[in-house]
Amino acid sequence: MTVKAILDEKGRDVITVPRDISVTETGKQLSKHKIGAVVVVDAEDRICGIVSERDIVRAIAKHGPSILDEPVSTVMTSNVKVCDESHSVNQLMEMMTAGRFRHMPVEVDGKIGGMISIGDVVRMRIEQVEREAEEIKAYIAS
Repeated sequence: MTVKAILDEKGRDVITVPRDISVTETGKQLSKHKIGAVVVVDAEDRICGIVSERDIVRAIAKHGPSILDEPVSTVMTSNVKVCDESHSVNQLMEMMTAGRFRHMPVEVDGKIGGMISIGDVVRMRIEQVEREAEEIKAYIAS
């Protein structure tokens, strides 16, 4: 199972924000869309960073509530780990576990092409294991 298969099933829509939007407005987008992270993009939809709920909480703990008025670029993770459509579910699990993050943007032709969450990866992996179990049962029964 590849990233392309996951995106073909779940869709490629990604909530993005510009670098200069405030941390407060970014938090509102997370809440409005019931998501855990947004991708920060430039005018050409190139990935500049990613901001999660955790990033916002850590920034408030470190800098106080005044950080909420600052641009999201001050709290975003700039060194974003991305994948492409050819990565496998197992590769994603390894990258997310090693990097200790839950959301990974998908880059297509240098731009944002989708978003994969750890929930997507786990769901696909479970479906894959269940499918393999059924195939083994069918093989044994025949």
